[in-house]
Amino acid sequence: MEIVICPDAAAAGTLGAEAIVTLVKGKPDAVLGLATGSSPLAIYDELAARHDAGQVSFAQARGFTLDEYVGLPAEHPETYHNVIRRDFVNRVDFGADAVHGPDGLATDIPAFCASYEAAIAAAGGVDLQILGIGTDGHIGFNEPGSSLASRTRIKTLTRQTRVDNARFFDGDIDQVPTHCITQGLGTIMAARHVVLVASGTAKAEAVHQLAEGSVSALWPATILQHHPHVTVLLDEAAASRLQLGSYYRETYAAKPAWQGL
Repeated sequence: MEIVICPDAAAAGTLGAEAIVTLVKGKPDAVLGLATGSSPLAIYDELAARHDAGQVSFAQARGFTLDEYVGLPAEHPETYHNVIRRDFVNRVDFGADAVHGPDGLATDIPAFCASYEAAIAAAGGVDLQILGIGTDGHIGFNEPGSSLASRTRIKTLTRQTRVDNARFFDGDIDQVPTHCITQGLGTIMAARHVVLVASGTAKAEAVHQLAEGSVSALWPATILQHHPHVTVLLDEAAASRLQLGSYYRETYAAKPAWQGL
């Protein structure tokens, strides 16, 4: 796990975008794992700017989103199907059917989850997975207590997650769905490169546990300690609880330029 402490969230977003641009230039038909929420926005803004400048194309790339609320009408602005298109997909040149996500209105959810896993496998797996992290350490919607080997499935959201997400629903927790479909921790771990981005003091404890805590279902993101290629991009506030912060800064400063992320 590589920890990179950046001056601010914009700088972290630039580094994350550079990793994706490098991937897509070398492999135009790359498969991207796309997260929603506030954490990846700086990455998406930078990628959209680079696309507009003619520096990168996603015309052959494909994508799979992490999760989706169960039961929200398709036209609701906060379905993750709509959010990822508003935040990223419609700002660049993905093909019309290139980005797929869980179906929160599926009539047979277990069957859909199995088919989603099969679709990711048929695409060749995810080359680079973008992640945020919840204040309770969840990635995707894998809440505390999730199986570390879990695959795509239905989950019940914790009250804390619903409180955190109420800002997208006019501050009303009662409007936040109780259930979701999410890629599992085992699904996320199958990605070849994971780029996790976090900003703000509210994420500092979760980041500390992610990087320096014991691997435990209590902090689901800690499973990433077992992944061979994880890049964690932080602003100063999110890094404020790290015990080895000085070491992470030293190692990144001394990193050979040819390694990239």
